[in-house]
Amino acid sequence: MNQPISLSGQFLLAMPGIGDPRFENSVIAICAHDAGGAFGLCLHQRAEGLTVPELMRQLKIDPGETAEIPVLLGGPVQTDRGFVLHSPDWSGDDTSHVAGRWALTGTRDVLEAIARGEGPRHWIAAVGYSGWGSGQLEGELHQHGWFQTPATMALIWKTAMADRWREGFAASGIDIRLLSADIGNA
Repeated sequence: MNQPISLSGQFLLAMPGIGDPRFENSVIAICAHDAGGAFGLCLHQRAEGLTVPELMRQLKIDPGETAEIPVLLGGPVQTDRGFVLHSPDWSGDDTSHVAGRWALTGTRDVLEAIARGEGPRHWIAAVGYSGWGSGQLEGELHQHGWFQTPATMALIWKTAMADRWREGFAASGIDIRLLSADIGNA
């Protein structure tokens, strides 16, 4: 039996009409994918009213000179849990490196390092995550809910959050104006 191809280190872009308003125009960085399921962070939506310095204060970390960057809503699962998606130039207690492209840390040591100015060069903080059970993501890919595309670091670190979805398709040569939420037969 063939093993499914891992999508770790790839992006998922929501197709128009995905049917779940939480994922409209979403870009998800897939951080883990195996036979047991998949885990990723949405890169398209802010967690309402929460900035990184505020999150640090809630965790009793002095934010120092940390910029007022918004925390993202990583997905609808466990929104009381935080993660930092970051460049692989920093590693801590709970860091997982993803396909040589980025790293993911779910412990406070990364926030403490960022507050001290000693953290990763690039980073995004998120609360919650997107998760799929065994075979669930593969089913959604076959139903045309998601478009899988290779990850580009520019899309994460240099592209404005509001532009990531459009730019993700453009990087694959797709003009979103030509996409339709309707499916049919030729």
